[in-house]
Amino acid sequence: MSETPETKPLWTRDFTILTLGSVVSMFGNVMSGFAMSLLVLDYTASTFLYAVYVVVFTVPQLIVPVFSGAVLDRFSRRKTIYTLDFVSSILYMSAAFILHSGWFSFPLLAVYVFVVGCVHSVYQVAYQSFYPLLISEGNYFKAYSISGVLETASAVMVPVATYFYHLAGIAPLLAANAVCFFIAAVFETQIRHEEKYIEVQKEHRTAETDGKQMLDDIREGTRYIIGDRGLRAIALYFTVSALGYGASNVLVLPYFRNTYANGEYMYMIVQGMAIAGRGLGGMFHYRMRMPKERKYAIAVSVYCLTSIIEAFYLYTEIPVMAGLLFMSGLLGVTSYTIRIAATQSYVPDEKKGRFNGAFNMLNTLGSLGGELICGALGVYLSARGIISAVMIINLAAVFVFIIRNGKHVAEIYNTET
Repeated sequence: MSETPETKPLWTRDFTILTLGSVVSMFGNVMSGFAMSLLVLDYTASTFLYAVYVVVFTVPQLIVPVFSGAVLDRFSRRKTIYTLDFVSSILYMSAAFILHSGWFSFPLLAVYVFVVGCVHSVYQVAYQSFYPLLISEGNYFKAYSISGVLETASAVMVPVATYFYHLAGIAPLLAANAVCFFIAAVFETQIRHEEKYIEVQKEHRTAETDGKQMLDDIREGTRYIIGDRGLRAIALYFTVSALGYGASNVLVLPYFRNTYANGEYMYMIVQGMAIAGRGLGGMFHYRMRMPKERKYAIAVSVYCLTSIIEAFYLYTEIPVMAGLLFMSGLLGVTSYTIRIAATQSYVPDEKKGRFNGAFNMLNTLGSLGGELICGALGVYLSARGIISAVMIINLAAVFVFIIRNGKHVAEIYNTET
């Protein structure tokens, strides 16, 4: 009897290797990334310079994904992934050596963060476009539930980073991250998956038209999204949603540090509840299959509820904040899993790089706008007021983009993945 989608194994050799490699690098990255945020705040004591630091990391993600998406539909995503992990290992070890000497320069740090942002941008498109190729038929929803749980679990490194940052400084954490990236790269060199999409692309191009084809590929990711009404609505909504993420990214941690004694620990407690919610939700979705005809309705409800929660939670006391963010995390991982599983199964393999590159660019455009505008406004206005405003805009975007194009979005979301 032939295998059904439900009986096909998810945990194949290649899927397991890529998952383990991503866990190792992800945990190290979260640890060093949060410690770097604390370093910038401690050395500069400036919300504006902290926003500059975040923006410099984000800027490459505005342009790089579009170019890398076109390249990654032509060449090996697998080789790109492990090569960039080796490069990241070198970058973090070099930074650890420099900072161990006790020397700090914000301009040099900005250049370093820009380079890391470029590497991260290419890696994200490669990983997002390669990961679905290793998922067996019928297991997309389950696989992205796992991805969400592991991404959530990596946040346990935030308190670890805080403890060791205060104990030993930034250099050992960066060195540990370098080791994590090296281990991940070694894992990823053992993946054997045959990337058939490369041959599909070769059939449609010649050496004489290679340069023109590359330019066409760069434009095609955006054209592909624009030409599909459902994908266009999803992409535009998440561009606006990223505005709120950018605002939170530059304002919430400084708000906690300026408002509470030991503010970074209060921040970790509150955000930890959001992490717990995402983890619990991800484990639930791994075990339970969501009815396909209800996915769109569930996603829309979640978009609305999380916008409202994120708009007003900072006006409450710490215990209430923690409860609200637990709910937000539980709901958020549900909509994330619906969206990413649906879009990645919907987009053809040979176009995944270009789609993910264009989608990431649009998300970064929103996030960067939130970081720049809200970071500047944060010098003069209340962080809570700014975040409330952008989250209300996000709520309006649910109606303007998702509900208004409900039929087309539902055709993507309401599928068996």
